[in-house]
Amino acid sequence: MIENVDHIIIVVEDLDSAENNYKKIFGIDPVWRGKHTELGTSNVLFNFENTYLELLAANGSGIGADLVNLTISKKGEGLLGLVLGTKDIASFRDNIIKSGHLLSDISNGHGINEQNEKREWLYQFLPNELTRGIFSFVIQHKSPALPLFATDKSTVKKLEQVVINTSDVDGFLKVYRDIYGIRLALDSFIETWKKRILFFRLNKTTIEVIEDKNDKNITKDTLWGLAWGVQDITEARKRLLSNNIEVSDIKPGVKEDTLVATISSHTNNVPTLLIEHTKKA
Repeated sequence: MIENVDHIIIVVEDLDSAENNYKKIFGIDPVWRGKHTELGTSNVLFNFENTYLELLAANGSGIGADLVNLTISKKGEGLLGLVLGTKDIASFRDNIIKSGHLLSDISNGHGINEQNEKREWLYQFLPNELTRGIFSFVIQHKSPALPLFATDKSTVKKLEQVVINTSDVDGFLKVYRDIYGIRLALDSFIETWKKRILFFRLNKTTIEVIEDKNDKNITKDTLWGLAWGVQDITEARKRLLSNNIEVSDIKPGVKEDTLVATISSHTNNVPTLLIEHTKKA
């Protein structure tokens, strides 16, 4: 049903500034700079091996601009959305309805870039009991895949992990495994953290879910952070430091055969990690 994490959305106040930040972090240029006229938003897209990142800003009036402005007024810039991809949105919709959930109709979407090129897609909004506090929808692209720019060993290659905090691990499991059909790769209790974690795997991306029980016992999920994969983390760190980006020392990751470093500036309030797999496939 769900084939991939299609893209991640970050809301920003100043699109030009955010674009410049992420050009430095990723070491690549965006592949798209455009707008959704009827939504009142502009966007910049960075494409990777397994997903793309969308920087989204308000530039007028519409429901998109309202969402961006409301999010920034409440929480500031940062992670907004997790968009899941499918190759057959009609079948996905039928399966969700058969599982007992009410859905709106499938909608058509489009965007136009600065060269007046057009991209089109179909999308399905999801009910609150499935999104569980995260702005999330399902998309099927009608246009060809976005281009990939050439990279080197210091640049970001792919999205390794999306980290989500949840107050209800079992409820999350029922939605993402049992309803969406995403493969569960790990369900474990980490003794040192005193927390249960889940790993879902799809299209070379891990959705990492961390138990975060709150006092009010409210069922809610929250997008927390992103981890990006690089071929050579030492070279990536050198490149970042040369661009005046604050990045930690490199250390062994929690996962075996990984090295990690934390980026602490230029992320527009998104907790951001770099990962290198030292045991090459």
